Amino acid sequence: MLERFNTYIINHNLFNKTDKILLAVSGGKDSMAMLHLFQSNKLKFSVAHCNFQLRNNASDLDEQFVKDFTANNNITFYSKAFETKEYARQKSISIQMAARKLRYDWLKEIREEKGYEYIATAHHKNDVAETMLINLTKGTGLSGLHGIKNKNRNVIRPMLCFTAAEIDNYVQENNISFREDLSNSDTKYIRNSIRHKIIPELEKINSSIIKTLNTEAKQFLGDEKIISDKVIEEKKRLFLKDRGIIKIKIEELKKLNPLNSYLYYFIREYGFNISDVDNIIDGLSTQSGKIYSSLDHIIVKDREFLILKKIEENFTQKKEIVSIEDFPFRAQVVEITPGFNINDSSDYAYLDMDKIKWPLILRAWNNGDTFQPLGMKGNKKVSDFLIDAKVSLIDKINEKILESNGEILWLVGRRISDRFKVTDTTKKALVLSLND
Repeated sequence: MLERFNTYIINHNLFNKTDKILLAVSGGKDSMAMLHLFQSNKLKFSVAHCNFQLRNNASDLDEQFVKDFTANNNITFYSKAFETKEYARQKSISIQMAARKLRYDWLKEIREEKGYEYIATAHHKNDVAETMLINLTKGTGLSGLHGIKNKNRNVIRPMLCFTAAEIDNYVQENNISFREDLSNSDTKYIRNSIRHKIIPELEKINSSIIKTLNTEAKQFLGDEKIISDKVIEEKKRLFLKDRGIIKIKIEELKKLNPLNSYLYYFIREYGFNISDVDNIIDGLSTQSGKIYSSLDHIIVKDREFLILKKIEENFTQKKEIVSIEDFPFRAQVVEITPGFNINDSSDYAYLDMDKIKWPLILRAWNNGDTFQPLGMKGNKKVSDFLIDAKVSLIDKINEKILESNGEILWLVGRRISDRFKVTDTTKKALVLSLND
């Protein structure tokens, strides 16, 4: 096994023997086997342990076990305890996702601060098979079917040449001590359910299912490379970039076959999934103005283009304004005296203080919004006002309104409401300006 370990590292150019490696060691069977292999090879390494505080006293015992082992073997040791449940709650993510994020962020921090070339984790062939099956059920496309890469930037996985059974034998033969994580047998977790229920059933059909899935993962990785090269070529032809905005030519896009696959690879990096792709394709022949969004990007269907843009920070959020200091732009209250001059630039708003009811709300406009633009006698839809002003689709998305008691005071940077304008009877004015 030691020879296979060395051969795998060399053949896949994972690292050089002179490199300093940071081993992520939980204290479990897999990571302790990896540690033993690094020791046997007399490689340059240190150990880092994450205490996620998810298993009460058992988590602390795991940490102490790894700490004692490294102390007895004169190995540099790092550890950190995380408030994993609280972090998951704050970020509205699963505990598993939270633990993964906390783990890799911390390991990266140590690597950069202490000068390690790589971080090594103890993933093996069974992990690849399980990950493939998990991703298959989630619908991640080809990118989720190449399993786990043995080298991803500064993270290496030198145990991917072994199965779980081979690691078990190695641990027994070398009398390697480890800590058993009892939660690994709890099938309420998706990975454990696949490990203990699904894979045993698949092994009845194909006794070499782990090997087969790992072989397929390698093939998928190669296939994705071929696809990626073609996608890059087509993106150069169809994508136009202009000041942070990407425009995709609709008519040229329609000529691609298969369209759904091309579009998926075009926009997946911006957070769009396969369902989004289907919806966008269905809307290609519809009227302009349809908006599709991921967590951080939007796509607007225009006449000739799909317009792709990053969502501005706080774009969809409402901001409550209870005082002058709360405005995200310049604001002041002024006395209206004879000869007072009003700047007629659309970047300014002069509003009668006596007509305003606090708090004010600053928010994105909605399709149903109406107001009485300055100088007009009746109400007008904000959408119609923007059309008349020839505001582009992408600019429309970022328009905001300021409202008081449910009534629009100002279509920000465009026009104030006639009902809140400064008149001869105005005593004080709220003056807002987009200019510093």
